[in-house]
Amino acid sequence: MKWTKHVRFQEEVNVAKESTSQTADTQDTTSVTEVALALAEDVIAAAVQSVKEAENPIKNIDWVTHGEFSAERGRKQIEQFVLKWEYHSRWVHYTDFLRREDMGHSFHYIYCVRWSIPTAQIPIAQITAGVYFTIKIHKKKPPDTPIDVSYVFEGQSLVHRPGMIRFRDKWLSDIIEAKCILINPNMFQFNSIGIFQNIVGLDF
Repeated sequence: MKWTKHVRFQEEVNVAKESTSQTADTQDTTSVTEVALALAEDVIAAAVQSVKEAENPIKNIDWVTHGEFSAERGRKQIEQFVLKWEYHSRWVHYTDFLRREDMGHSFHYIYCVRWSIPTAQIPIAQITAGVYFTIKIHKKKPPDTPIDVSYVFEGQSLVHRPGMIRFRDKWLSDIIEAKCILINPNMFQFNSIGIFQNIVGLDF
């Protein structure tokens, strides 16, 4: 009798082990499948993005060389480059040459492109968004070397290079909205988005 009970107990243990093993195998298979699906989705998303970028590449211009550069020519080239950006037609902008800084080994020419959305109620915008360009002219580089151009958005530290990132006019909207909230903190509490729409005439 004891031997029979032992056999039955052993069979139950074996069945339990097999069940546990099957469950573990199923879980492992499910985990692998989930990982494979996630990787496949990432690959597809990257492929779609590549096709979009190929159909609509990031635009740039042919920048002048060190020998061709002047402060005014740099301002005109920045205007030419900014016109390549994609933005809503209600945005207007102008470019100012601010100053030249002697950095020892190079000169830095600083420009600011001011953006705003004039409306019938406020034809001259009181709040603007700035994009600051720096053209670096190296004192010892050959005249046929292209100029070094970079830019940052107002209130940010991330440095951009022409032709490396696609512009979004929402970045300008965010800058102006932040300024509006600083001027009137209550705007954030009372439907800041709706109020901001009325100020700049944007539809989100």
